[in-house]
Order: sequence, then structure tokens, then C-alpha cells
Amino acid sequence: MNTAAQPLRVAQVLNRMDSGGIETVVMNYYRHIDHEQIQFDFYFAENSTFPQRKELERLGAGICPIPPYSRPLAYHWALYRAFRQRRYQIVHAHLSTMSVFALFAAWRAGVPVRICHNHSTAHWGEGKKTLLKYLLRPFNKLFATDWLACGEKAGRWMYGDRAFEKGRVRVMPNAIETEKFAFDPAARARLRRELGIPQEAFVAGHVGRFTYAKNHAFLVQVFASLKRQCPNARLLLVGEGELAQQIKDKVAGSGLQDDVVFTGARADVNKLYSAMDVFCLPSLYEGLPVVALEAQANGLPCLFSDRVPAQAVVAENARQLALEDPAEWASALPRGHRARGAAVPELSGQAARLGKFYLRRARA
Repeated sequence: MNTAAQPLRVAQVLNRMDSGGIETVVMNYYRHIDHEQIQFDFYFAENSTFPQRKELERLGAGICPIPPYSRPLAYHWALYRAFRQRRYQIVHAHLSTMSVFALFAAWRAGVPVRICHNHSTAHWGEGKKTLLKYLLRPFNKLFATDWLACGEKAGRWMYGDRAFEKGRVRVMPNAIETEKFAFDPAARARLRRELGIPQEAFVAGHVGRFTYAKNHAFLVQVFASLKRQCPNARLLLVGEGELAQQIKDKVAGSGLQDDVVFTGARADVNKLYSAMDVFCLPSLYEGLPVVALEAQANGLPCLFSDRVPAQAVVAENARQLALEDPAEWASALPRGHRARGAAVPELSGQAARLGKFYLRRARA
């Protein structure tokens, strides 16, 4: 039986520990879960940037860098040995369809509770990567004992409509600390000065990794049209990722380099929303994007693609638009005043529910 002196340790398996959305979701839960009852051990690619190290050390988490899953044999043996030696009762995998490799290692190691948690969907524009997702998808259900998803769309995509409608899939909507994202006029002025953005500029913003799914190339086209309509416009891009240099080259090729600010990864993303006037999310696919909730909690007018699940639209000044014409997007960008922060899923309650779920499954 679990005691305060001996918390239940849950192995959390992620791809990387950088500054992406899935890391944010898991860290959010970890900060608010009852550490006297439950502790997390984080398994992630050893070449991660790992900005969370000091916080995890302070909170007592297990830090377990392993080979990336691009080295499948080394990856499998590292997880199998760790799961077997540490005798986990629960392994919780967050790698979309690639979770199958962690779940298989947990199954081989005799872990009784193996959770597949899907945070996304797929798009055929990624070619072979998407084909691999579809090939691996059925095996996640085979090796997982519990099927979780951040939203209905992600749940149906990973596990199928029949499983979803039978209640086999547990939906855990992403949640945030709403107070952290409240509009801060002092931070707005300070950050604009620091980033070289005029106080009177109209700033369109985006937060997210530079990946195919986030569709930054389309956003640059939208901004080019916006500049023709609104000469004092600026584009603020927050994040890092494998396509960052490609997008910087596209910006330079469009002659927009003086009007686009690349911040890289930032620890103060919650304040950067206050420096924006509108938030854009032209994603090609999503699960339930945390950044959408954060921007709406800030009160920002928001424009999301129609590939973002409707569940993410919680504010009156947020809307969706098809990914067709960049000029139409530029014209549709809301330019009204900030609204009061929207009501979004509250983190403390979600973390408590997750903790109860772990304890119940461990005792089953």
C-alpha cells in the first residue's frame, strides 16, 4: 500500500524534454500533483535541451535520460532494464503512436498498468512519418491497459470511434494555471521594449515548436498580407524546433526580417502573451493545444485553423478559419480589445483527478 513516506512512482515517458507542448502538459500535472502520494520519474531523449532540470531536482523527480527512439534497440533495452529493475506499477507514455515501443518494454518488464496517452493526430502532408503512425497505431491498444487522450478528436483518431463511444477512452483535457496567464500591462510595455517592438505596433503572435504541424510557413504568408493592410504590424514567434532556420530563411526571402521577432525558447511565455494583440494558430493538426488555452486565458483575440479541435475554442473572441487563403486570414485577424480571460480547465482539479486515477489503478 502507498504511504506518505513511500510515494507511488510513475514512469513518465516522453520523446524529449525541451519546451514543447507535451512537456508543458506533463510538467503542469507534476507541479500540482500531491508529491507525498505520487512522484514522477521522467524518461526522455538524452540529447534534450532539458530546461526543467533544476525544477525537477528540487521537486524530487527521477531524471532518466535514455537513447532516443531513433535508436530502437538501445531505446528498448534502456527502458526494459529500468522498468524491470525499478518494478514500476505504472508506466505512462506520451509519444503518440511511438508510445508502442515504451509500452512494449513495459509489457515485457511485467508492469501491470501501462497507459497510452495521445496528445495529437496526423496529417498526410508528412508522408512517410504519417504512414508510420498509421502502421503503429493499432499496437498501442494491444500493449496498453489504459487509453487516455487530451480530447475527443485525439481519442477517436488513436483508438477508434467504437472504442471512444463505448467509453473505453478516458479523456483528460489539458489544463493550465489561469492566473499565470492573466493580461499584464506592465509586462506588455517592458517586453516590447526588450524585443525592439514599438509600443504602438499591432503584434500578431504564435507560440509553438517549429514543426510541420504548426504550419509556420502559412503564418508567414498571412503576415505578409497583414503588412500590406497594417503597415505597423509585427509578428512575434516564440519557440524553437527543427524548422526554425527554414522559417527564418522564408522571412528573409519575403523581406520581412525587420518585422518578425524570433524569441527562441523562453521561460516567460506566460508574460509574452501580454505583448501580443492577436494570437494565431494555423496548425495542420492538433490534439488539444495548450497554447490556445493560454492565449484565451490572457484574453487575446484568437484565430485558429479549422484543424484545431473545436473543444479548444472557449472564448467569445476566438474563432476558426479554413486553411485556404492567407489574405483571408490576414483580413480575418481580430483587432478588437482584449476580453476578460476565458474560463479554461483549471489545473489543480485536473491534477487531483489524475492522482486519484493513478492510485486507483495501482491498487486494482
